[in-house]
Amino acid sequence: MARTARTTTAVTAAALLAAAALGLAPHQAQAATATTPTSTSAASSELRFFDIPGSGGITLKGNVFSPSGARPGQKFPLIVLPTSWGMPQIEYIAQAKQLADSGYVVVSYTSRGFWLSGGQIEVAGPPDTADVSAVIDWALATTAADPARVGLGGVSYGAGISLLAAARDPRIKAVVALSGWADLIESIYSGRTQHLQAAGVLGAAGYLTGRPGPELQSILQDFLGSNLDREPQMIEWGRQRSAVEQVDAINANGAAIMLGNAWGDTIFPPNQYADFFGKLTGPKRLEFRPGDHATAEGTGLLGLPNDTWTNAHRWFDRYLKGEHNGVDTEAPVQLKSRSDDGYEGYADWKSVGAGGAEKLALADSGHVFANVDSGADGGIVFLSSLLDQFVKAPPVASIPLLPRAFAAVWQSGRYDEARRIRGTARLHTTVTPTKESGTFIAYLYDVGPLGLGKLVSNAPYTFHGKTPGQAFGVDLNLFSTAYDVPAGHRLALVVDTVDPLYIEHNPTGAQLTFSSPRTDPSYVSVPLREQ
Repeated sequence: MARTARTTTAVTAAALLAAAALGLAPHQAQAATATTPTSTSAASSELRFFDIPGSGGITLKGNVFSPSGARPGQKFPLIVLPTSWGMPQIEYIAQAKQLADSGYVVVSYTSRGFWLSGGQIEVAGPPDTADVSAVIDWALATTAADPARVGLGGVSYGAGISLLAAARDPRIKAVVALSGWADLIESIYSGRTQHLQAAGVLGAAGYLTGRPGPELQSILQDFLGSNLDREPQMIEWGRQRSAVEQVDAINANGAAIMLGNAWGDTIFPPNQYADFFGKLTGPKRLEFRPGDHATAEGTGLLGLPNDTWTNAHRWFDRYLKGEHNGVDTEAPVQLKSRSDDGYEGYADWKSVGAGGAEKLALADSGHVFANVDSGADGGIVFLSSLLDQFVKAPPVASIPLLPRAFAAVWQSGRYDEARRIRGTARLHTTVTPTKESGTFIAYLYDVGPLGLGKLVSNAPYTFHGKTPGQAFGVDLNLFSTAYDVPAGHRLALVVDTVDPLYIEHNPTGAQLTFSSPRTDPSYVSVPLREQ
């Protein structure tokens, strides 16, 4: 068994590298017409590759793992795995093999518009969810899959498609959605601020590995070009692709939903998953770990030991096989702090910050000139949170050296005891702009004795149509996290106007004043773990 696992891992890694090296042309997808399965080798006859009919007459490139030694007429639970954005059908081979070895029929397919699958990229639109149903139909007609035990899962794009499909197809009994989105707008347009690096990475990968449809091309152009006249259309487009907008249908269908994400996910930040989790009424589980987009489950895709995939298997075993493995009796919210390696269980998301909220008062006014990066930044997409995940090295800034002309800074006193931050910190303040539009980014830092601040959380905020010189209130949720501030350290809130992660809307010469009126004091509310 160990030798088989090592071989599968090696084959998967080699296949991924080969796919990237070959640079398969996306237009070749239109030539996929064969339907005859092929076996990879006599020793691994359970894996076969197929052309699967998708919705609207297109062909989806897929593969099937089936349990070995099946008796005639025997039925097995089915798991369907749509691929991630830009990934080919071999993405899940290691996990599919493990699932098949434990008694599942596993069908994985390249999502429409990518690589050799037909169609155009629809960004989890109706054709994508229709593809899921078409693949289930095909699997039930072609394999030993049991129609009463159908599961769905995926990473990133596959996760988003899976959640939306659970609203459309009542045959789906269990879903595992890893590093995905439930609210597309809150993911890449939170605080009405375009997440530049996230959208840029997705757009570039889409053009490199697939065929964006005309609607996606238009949306990307408007989004990255800051075409505010098209903002209502962009928001509506995103809402149509957000599972939170279809949560009633998901609840009515009753699928058991497992959600997993990373604290530092720069593509789909954790807040939107936590909010969606609270709206689910069926069996559910929420897991957050350190890392960035898809890094928490990434090693599992190579067949290596991985907590996320272990729990995904347990989830499918419970709700597709009926095994009493304890996953449904554990606390449904499972968190791993960015500061240590242990897990914490909570009854629900509201219980995460049950220790109360500590308020850092922002008593003094802060006045900043816009258009200049102060040096306080959220980091670099993927890289910064990866460093935090593996070596506990988040983005840092020297708080005493931040130029006060371009960064407003408030600090707490030194803490005698450690502070275990859990959940979503919230900034409440009053802003007076000199221009009608503007952007600011709030950062929460853990500041050590030498003044070096480690980033705890951040979030952007953009406004338009304000009256220059007229104050307005702001309530901004920072990205959720789990972080321990050591004794002897302090917290600092920093606000500036430029961050490479985001598109900013500060006109030339703009200034922002952050004040704390006596009748409406400014503060940062920091949720703490119950001791």
